Amino acid sequence: MLAGVCFIAAFVLASLVEYWLHRLMHASARIGQKHRDHHRRNEGQGVLWEFRDYIQGSLVIMAIPFFFSLEAGLGWALGAVVYAAFSAYAHQLQHENPRRCFWMKMPVHYIHHKYGQWHYNFGLAVDWWDHVFGTYKPMEWPAADDPIEPTRSRWALRWW
Repeated sequence: MLAGVCFIAAFVLASLVEYWLHRLMHASARIGQKHRDHHRRNEGQGVLWEFRDYIQGSLVIMAIPFFFSLEAGLGWALGAVVYAAFSAYAHQLQHENPRRCFWMKMPVHYIHHKYGQWHYNFGLAVDWWDHVFGTYKPMEWPAADDPIEPTRSRWALRWW
């Protein structure tokens, strides 16, 4: 039971941290230098490299619950790792095949890039926090000028 609660808490907290870090990258020139390059290129690094970056940023926080109990630590670490994997996948998918983001009404990260939204739609894998903090900006989706991709599997992505 404790592991399940910790899993969910870590998953939700990771999504919140990701949202705020993305916003911070847009607010700070120093912190957001690499991110501005990402906007210029408008492409992901590949699922595995995105995952590596997300995990590296959360290793210390993943370790803290182990000081309380093994069950809490395992649940928390697993929740954080699963969210990092999901987010890395979702980020790459929105750059390569955004129509396959079936879990969102509109793929917010794709829209964030397409319309150059520096102040809206910061979610990568989920749009919850954009709704909560008032940064969700609905746009035409799919837009008339969006390329119609041939039917591809949602797994046909750049993985590395």
